[in-house]
Amino acid sequence: MEKGDENMKWMSFKQDGKEKYGFYEEEKQEVGIVSDMEGAPATLAAAIEEQEFLASISRDTKSVPYIKETSIEWLAPIPRPLKNVMCVGKNYRDHAIEMGGEVSVPEHPMIFTKAPTTVSAHKASIPAYESLTDSLDYEGELAVIIGKKGKEITREDALDYVFGYTVLNDITARDLQSRHKQFFIGKSLDGSCPMGPWIVSKDEVADPHNLAIQTTVNGEIRQQSDTSHFIFPIDEVIHVLSKGMTLEPGDIIATGTPAGVGFAMDPKGTLQKGDTVEITVEGVGTLSNTVQ
Repeated sequence: MEKGDENMKWMSFKQDGKEKYGFYEEEKQEVGIVSDMEGAPATLAAAIEEQEFLASISRDTKSVPYIKETSIEWLAPIPRPLKNVMCVGKNYRDHAIEMGGEVSVPEHPMIFTKAPTTVSAHKASIPAYESLTDSLDYEGELAVIIGKKGKEITREDALDYVFGYTVLNDITARDLQSRHKQFFIGKSLDGSCPMGPWIVSKDEVADPHNLAIQTTVNGEIRQQSDTSHFIFPIDEVIHVLSKGMTLEPGDIIATGTPAGVGFAMDPKGTLQKGDTVEITVEGVGTLSNTVQ
């Protein structure tokens, strides 16, 4: 397969208990095992630092060994980030308003983080934490994966630093968020950041600011919007973050969620055991997880 015949969907997974990475061929439901190839970096995060290696794979995948999807366990594309996941709060006007009215609409990007231990995979269970919270909520988001090191990045150059895009669910314990007067504890429960199923290379996404996004709970549409409604576009977020902080390959930036979260519903539609959340971002993929 030459590049252009099929979108490259870079993924991490376990085969026979061993962590590996490669790419997914959706039509055949097969996984190309890149990590087994001679000279391959150890992890997908490491491979992102050596993008020419991944580019060579995407140009010609004929020499890559394949296995069926049924023989693997999904992992998050970057199973254990080196840093906290960076998140943009209230980046859709309608979500800011549903959570706090017009006064809640930010003038500058609001940034909070989720601990690396929050990250989990497509098809992984979301822990219910019933003894800890009664307000577990979903937030469907497009996430950006940084591809190269940079600081003081201009808006004009910002998208050059992007490797690709994935789907992310910013699971939040709303009561903890309110009780502690900040976001970190309520956003950092283990397993509260499902992401995946894969990373789509940036050159496969014509315009990341024109993608439909939808979240369903048990098949019911809860969130339906478009990334064209970002208050702060991706280039501005990267520019602001990098003014005094170095961004590095494998860094993850969640771009915010639209209106329709369960906590803002009347009556509230927060998550319960057995609920299945599916988030679809146009041109990227569908992330599915069940609360258990």
